[in-house]
Amino acid sequence: MQKTCIVISGPTAVGKTSVAVDIASHFGTEIISADSRQCYKELNIGVAKPDESDLLKVKHHFISTHSIHESITAVDFEKYALDNIDTIFQNNDIAVLVGGTGLYIKAFCSGFDPIPPVTPEIRNAIIQQYEMLGIDWLTESLIQKDAEFAKSGEMKNPQRMMRALEVIESTGKSILSFQSQQKKIRNFNIVKFGLELPRPELYDRINLRVDLMMQSGLLNEVESLMPNSKLNALQTVGYTELFDFINGNQSLDEAVNLIKQNSRHYAKRQMTWFKKDESTTWVEPDFKKILSKI
Repeated sequence: MQKTCIVISGPTAVGKTSVAVDIASHFGTEIISADSRQCYKELNIGVAKPDESDLLKVKHHFISTHSIHESITAVDFEKYALDNIDTIFQNNDIAVLVGGTGLYIKAFCSGFDPIPPVTPEIRNAIIQQYEMLGIDWLTESLIQKDAEFAKSGEMKNPQRMMRALEVIESTGKSILSFQSQQKKIRNFNIVKFGLELPRPELYDRINLRVDLMMQSGLLNEVESLMPNSKLNALQTVGYTELFDFINGNQSLDEAVNLIKQNSRHYAKRQMTWFKKDESTTWVEPDFKKILSKI
């Protein structure tokens, strides 16, 4: 049998983790996470990591493997995932890759050309400007300097935006130009499935997930991370809103409602990204339906 990676994508809260664990359990194989936040060991509740029972049931890669003090790019993920899938394929014909970070999945499936290193001076200057002037400055800078990214990149994700800005300032080229124009051929088969639900149902799941996160202690988790609140890894939904509450900029109810709203917006952007890939088969979050199509 040809080695095959089953790729499972979709918006936040659609049920990717549960489906991936069921599929991996069925084939007796392992999972590689394609989530740009679950890899950080310091983040737990707010990034919806697989729970302990799932981690015990199936071996996961790229979960709690890095520190928030490390800078991780799509190129880094591509190398990590390819190294680990080689290891999985030594004992299995099937591997599972699951996540909602579209750029990571694209890097794994199609490849990235190496991006020249960025000097610490440029990176630190951009971070300092962002901390002083905020996302409006970041948005305007990209519109002026990298119109290509400003048009089609992740323009609501400060980490991705700062990465794009540092690349254009260092190389004179858009970060999008480093996405392989010639799709890299992998030595294994890739089968892609996207999970979707009717929008009202998905939004209800998102709202419920946020409520459960708060009940599970998300505020305490965020409070413990306050000394690191300016790090790129923490410029993400669920953390920035509660940092604002802790800093006295809004009430707790306002922060929680913003987390729900921003999560819904993020889910919409994820679907827009994934729907562009015509090689993805869309199904309800039911692993039996995926098995019937493999």
